[in-house]
Amino acid sequence: MRPYMSYIQTAFLETTRWDRDNSYASLTASPRALLFFETPRGLRLNVSALSTLHSASSYDLGNVGTLNGSLSYLYSSLPINHRSRSNGIELRDLVRGYRHVQELQTPTDALSRRYAAPEQDGRKDTLLYGRLFLPTSTLEALYMRRLSQKKLLRLSAVSDSTLPSGGTILASLQNDIGKYSTELLYSTDSALLGVRGLYNFGYDPREPGASDDTPEELQGRISAGGELYYGILNKSGGASAGLRFTTLPRYTGFPYTMTLTLNPLMGNLSSTYAVKAGDNLALSSQFDFNFYSYESDLRLGCEIWRRRRNSNLDWARNMIRDDWKQKPQGSDEETSGVLKARWDQNWNIGILWEGRFKELLFSLGVSLDMQKRDQIFRAVGAELRFSS
Repeated sequence: MRPYMSYIQTAFLETTRWDRDNSYASLTASPRALLFFETPRGLRLNVSALSTLHSASSYDLGNVGTLNGSLSYLYSSLPINHRSRSNGIELRDLVRGYRHVQELQTPTDALSRRYAAPEQDGRKDTLLYGRLFLPTSTLEALYMRRLSQKKLLRLSAVSDSTLPSGGTILASLQNDIGKYSTELLYSTDSALLGVRGLYNFGYDPREPGASDDTPEELQGRISAGGELYYGILNKSGGASAGLRFTTLPRYTGFPYTMTLTLNPLMGNLSSTYAVKAGDNLALSSQFDFNFYSYESDLRLGCEIWRRRRNSNLDWARNMIRDDWKQKPQGSDEETSGVLKARWDQNWNIGILWEGRFKELLFSLGVSLDMQKRDQIFRAVGAELRFSS
């Protein structure tokens, strides 16, 4: 389940109409969510709150052999009007699963005025986030700023005595044109320089009336991209390239996503397929092949959503909540939980159940290694969350 602070950061991006899917880093977001989800370890408790529309806090306490925890604070210059209570947040907004890629859009006139020249407005929406881990005293920080309607700046840092030079800083400048996007990266770790890019074939949102003339072409989108990076200090580099086809909201069949990525230096070729086989079911598979060693790997994953039908009494009870004026989405059904499972050819199995019980959000998971008969259970854990 997505951490509460990650949910608030996503709300910030959505409020500023930033397209998270139009990036090379998000090329394989859907299959990764179904195939590489983490299961909780030990017992963990999280309490969070959106104290004002501009600030949030989160406290985390866990027990995995030793007692540990963290304190998190967040500030946003932009009001966050998304649901924040644990009994009101949509589970699909918290659970990382199959992601529907939306059609490319151009910024609205209101958004253009908001990111006008400094002499006209001067408002650049900013988000500040910090997290302190205890008892290790490791510190994480994030600075996010919308420089313009097309640019996003991210500065993330980690301070830890176990790291070289006591920490590291990663800077990222993203430029989203719609038809294509670019990203420049710099990390103080090995003085790493990188560049990413993604190009979308077909419809160009900058051309007025294009979506009305060719609606049949908007049922799917082909995107191609790549990345290059080079470490100045260690004199080493890397590269990768990827291709994605995904259906769009206008597609009338089962939504699906296919990706193909290549890492030429490591010799790794990876193909994935993810399909939304129904309102409550998503399936995914991944096949990896290394053309240097001729080794291969297969992974399978799925998620099954559970719905319960609301009675008339439940419907009346929902109407007296704080958000009673908002029209309920869907019909008379409510999502109560999701079951996720993954498997690979080495018989590593992960099972995760996430849902809501009254005012609490919970995650129950187990990780199994079926090849070790004497120690099948690799990890078992439970996590409870409450937010106000």
